[in-house]
Amino acid sequence: MEWSQIEVEAIVADYLHMLHLELSGQSYNKSAHRKGLLTKLNNRSESAIERKHQNISAILLENGWPYINGYKPLGNYQSTLKAIVEARLRNDQSLDQAALLATVSPAATPLLIDYAKTMVEPPEQHWVARETSPAYRHPQQRDYLEREARNISLGLAGETFVVNFEHLRLRAAGQDRLADKVEHVSQNQGDGLGFDVLSFETDGRERFIEVKTTAFGKETPFFISQNEVGFAREYAEQFHLYRLFDFRRNPRLFDLPGAVEQHCQLSPSNYICRFA
Repeated sequence: MEWSQIEVEAIVADYLHMLHLELSGQSYNKSAHRKGLLTKLNNRSESAIERKHQNISAILLENGWPYINGYKPLGNYQSTLKAIVEARLRNDQSLDQAALLATVSPAATPLLIDYAKTMVEPPEQHWVARETSPAYRHPQQRDYLEREARNISLGLAGETFVVNFEHLRLRAAGQDRLADKVEHVSQNQGDGLGFDVLSFETDGRERFIEVKTTAFGKETPFFISQNEVGFAREYAEQFHLYRLFDFRRNPRLFDLPGAVEQHCQLSPSNYICRFA
């Protein structure tokens, strides 16, 4: 049975309240929120509420917003839900400010103790920056994911984290000599090489690592340059893209080795305009 507008408005309001708390660094209980919603809905099961939460996450990502960590984006949602979510996003100035602060705040490199627990499997579906469609170009709308991608402090902290990760990975394999040769090339040699960290396989072969860092969830899209895509294609046997996520609270990463397009659906996101 399709959700009514009253039900949709109730669950969207509750979801965005939780998102506001999360972006502001405040604790909340997802289970308590879910149970509180049951009294406002038409005999919906908790699993139905969970799916609707995932639908809202998908809509947020499409609009350049972060989503609640743990509510994996799920498409195939009703048009009423999309309309209500986007209307709330346009009119909630307090949520806008919380999202803005969450994307531009400086970051420090967390302490890495056990590298083995940091690496996880990639998501089943990889998200990359998508082409902006006319359907959601609203005045005053920010793309928070793009803003976060320009956060120099966050990017540098993520790269430093990966340098430490590679030191521990190689030392755990008994390769102290190689660990000592790991280099933060984007800092030592300059940006634009097509990768950020020079590391090594345990047999001594070079490993070129590009680092993409987000403070948000595992399925958050990331932005990648044409130069990085081309470098990954040319050096596919040595290239690794490390995607760091949930960086501020519980940093983990997954590895996308080889050419980027074999893992991700690439869509153009921006262009440069030159005067002839």
